[in-house]
Amino acid sequence: MDRETRIKRLRFRAWHRGVKEADLMIGGFFDAHHAGWTDAEIELFEALLEEQDVDIMAWAMGMQPVPAEYQGTIMAALKTLNYVPIAR
Repeated sequence: MDRETRIKRLRFRAWHRGVKEADLMIGGFFDAHHAGWTDAEIELFEALLEEQDVDIMAWAMGMQPVPAEYQGTIMAALKTLNYVPIAR
């Protein structure tokens, strides 16, 4: 699958998690950061999307320790939470 198709699929999966809070967190993160990702980072994000929303959110908010396989630049950026869209 070419990179553009992968990105489109990832965007859809990131924004359609099933819970609005997860959509905002994971989808907002994807939109803010995916443009600069390497192929390895795309693969890591694809793997991350296989995890449960509650786990991803707990790791991002520091409520649970991050598993070793997800520690790195993507999780560090996810933990900043500055990408979550907030209506004003």
